[in-house]
Amino acid sequence: MKNLKIHYLQHVAFEGPGCISEWAVTGGHKLTSTKLYDNEPLPDINDIDWLIIMGGPMSVNDAATISWLNPEKEFISKCIQAGKTVIGICLGSQLIASVLGEAVYGNEHKEIGWFPIYKPGNTPNFLFDGNDLLQVFHWHGETFNLPEGATLLAGSEACKNQAFLYGDRVLGLQFHLEVTQNSLEQMITFGKEDIDGTKYTQPAGVILAQQDLVAQNNRHMYRILDYFASK
Repeated sequence: MKNLKIHYLQHVAFEGPGCISEWAVTGGHKLTSTKLYDNEPLPDINDIDWLIIMGGPMSVNDAATISWLNPEKEFISKCIQAGKTVIGICLGSQLIASVLGEAVYGNEHKEIGWFPIYKPGNTPNFLFDGNDLLQVFHWHGETFNLPEGATLLAGSEACKNQAFLYGDRVLGLQFHLEVTQNSLEQMITFGKEDIDGTKYTQPAGVILAQQDLVAQNNRHMYRILDYFASK
């Protein structure tokens, strides 16, 4: 496994790379970032091997009020066209779908908390590693149409399109395998108004009581990162 130059795009202070940082440091990879909320500049595309796009409470459709959204989309598009490994998490997956020409819009249900994702059909895929269901952490209210040419990797009861692979190097995940205890607490603090008691939103106490699932989710995240690093 070669040492990689991994760059992540962060949209708000409370949604950072989580356990991805530990994976990168342990593997001897270089990890850099652009904090878009601080108007930091985007890197030269030739200076990175991977691009990881984090989550955030804004919408991909907010370009009229968020000045960095369109430049970010252009940068993501260039990375995909250049054959970089690109991984989008939550908002990041929606940005990838938007860049690939698909609509992003409000889902019928908000999904906040620990809910299972399922493997569509019987075809094995690297996301599940022999399992048919994974219990993962969600915090999203929007969804997207599956990009043309992409493979659907996962769905859930509340949201059909939970994960997709485009080509062999572009991955979109609506859910948060990178979550840590600290980031869980931060997301609840800054997003508590979204926890409104609807069908697929769990109370903060229920979310925080399931700490054993954090380590499980992190192991799945590491396995996915190992999969792409082995290519």
